[in-house]
Amino acid sequence: MDTFYVGFNLDMTREFIDTCASWAKAFSYAAFDVEEFIFKDADAHGETKDIQAFRIRFDSGFEITALTSRPRSLRGRQGLVIIDEAAFHDDLRELMKAALALLMWGGKVIVVSTHNGVDNPFNQYIQDIRAGRLKYGLMKITLDDALKDGLYKRICLVLNKEWSEEAEAEWREEIVNFYGEGADEELFCIPRLSAGAFLPGTLVESRMVETPVIRLHCDDGFVFLPELDRRTQIEEWCDENLKPLLATLDPQLQHFLGEDFGRSVNLTVLWPLVMMPNTMRHTPFTVELHNVPFQQQRQIAWYIMDRLPRFTAAAFDARGNGSQLAEETMQRYGAGRIHCVMITTKWYLEAMPPYKTGLEDGMMTVPRDAEVLNDHRAAVMTGGVAQVPNKETKDSSGAKRHGDSLIAAVMAYWATLQPVIEYGYQSLGKPGNRKTAGPPPHDDDAIGRGGRRFGSKKGAW
Repeated sequence: MDTFYVGFNLDMTREFIDTCASWAKAFSYAAFDVEEFIFKDADAHGETKDIQAFRIRFDSGFEITALTSRPRSLRGRQGLVIIDEAAFHDDLRELMKAALALLMWGGKVIVVSTHNGVDNPFNQYIQDIRAGRLKYGLMKITLDDALKDGLYKRICLVLNKEWSEEAEAEWREEIVNFYGEGADEELFCIPRLSAGAFLPGTLVESRMVETPVIRLHCDDGFVFLPELDRRTQIEEWCDENLKPLLATLDPQLQHFLGEDFGRSVNLTVLWPLVMMPNTMRHTPFTVELHNVPFQQQRQIAWYIMDRLPRFTAAAFDARGNGSQLAEETMQRYGAGRIHCVMITTKWYLEAMPPYKTGLEDGMMTVPRDAEVLNDHRAAVMTGGVAQVPNKETKDSSGAKRHGDSLIAAVMAYWATLQPVIEYGYQSLGKPGNRKTAGPPPHDDDAIGRGGRRFGSKKGAW
C-alpha cells in the first residue's frame, strides 16, 4: 500500500524520505529518486496554501509520501499512515481523525512519539488504550529496551569501537546524565506531570464520583414552535429529568450554582454545588444544554434554582448573549445572591487557583464523565495565568465545546467563596400575645402580618 509520513516540520519529513530512499537502494528496490512537489492545502474558507512535500515512486505503483502536519492532507487517501512525534503536533486529535478514516479501506495508522507531558493528547490516547476505551495496540520502547536489542552494539559497529558491558553501562549513564530532568520523559516513556496544562488529568479523575450529567439537545426547528409548546415540553423534560434529582437534596445544606453560557455553537452548562458540613463542595448533578433557545435556558435555570434547598448564591457568565440571562436572574433572585461575571484574565487569576486547591485537597467532586474530564484538561497556563484558550473541541455527539463544564464548575466554586448578604427578622410574637411582645420598632419596615422585618442589612431582600 501507499505510505504517508506526517512530521510536524519540514526537516523531519526531509530526513524521513531520505532515509527511505537509502534503504530502498540498499534493498535494490526499483524506485525513482526522491522528488519534491507542492501539495495544495485548502482551509475552511476555501483559500489554498502551497505545502512542500516529498515522494518516492516505486515500480510497483506504490509511493512513500512525506507530508507536514496538515490533517486535510490525508483526506481522501488510503494506505499506511505514520504520525511521527505525535505529542508535538499542533492538533493531534484532528490529525488522528483524518488518519483513522483510512482504516475503512484496509489502511493502518502508526502513532510514534516521545512524551510531552501527562496531559498531552498523545498520553491521553495511551491512557484510553490502557483503560480499554480504545482498541488500539500499544508498544512501549525505552532506552533499556533498545540497549537489550543491541542499540549500543550497533553504535559501536558504526563507530568502529569495541563493545563491552562496561562501556555500554558507562555510555548509558552519560546519556541519562545528559538529559537530566528530562531523562524519564525522553528515554523511559514516563511523561512529566504537566506540559503547560493547569489541571492534570490524574488529579481530576481522582475527584470524580458517580453523579449524572443530564444533557439536552434541541433540533433547529424547536425554536420556531409556539411559546406555550416550548414551555410545556421543557417543563415536562424538567419534571422527568431534574425533579427526581432535586428531590434528593438535603434541605439542611446550603446550595450554590455556576453557569457558563452558550447557544448554538458552545454549550450552556449549569453546575449545582452542595456545601457539605465539612465544607466539601459536592456536585449532585450537572446539566448541559445545546442549541436550546434563550427563553428555555432561563426556564431550566430557574427551575433548578427554585428547587435548590437553602439556595445561597450563583455565578453566571455575563459575556455576550449570556448577559441577558445573568441580568434577569439577578433581578429575580437578588443582586446579593447572583454574581454576573465578566470572564477576564483577572477573573481567571482570582478563580482558578482556589478551584485547583479544592481538587487537590479533596474538597470538590466532579461527575465521572469523559467530556467533563476533557473540559478540565483544556485549561492551560498562559502568561502565568490559568485559563481556557480560544480553541474549540468537539464532543462525542459532535457538539462544539470550549471548556464549558470547567468554567461552570469554577463559577460554582467561586460563588461559594463570595460573601453572603445576611438578612434577619424580629418576631412580633403570636397574634394573641402581640401586646406582650410590644410593637416592632420602625413599624413601617414591617411587611404583612407575619411580623418579619426585612432589610436589616443593606441591599437585602
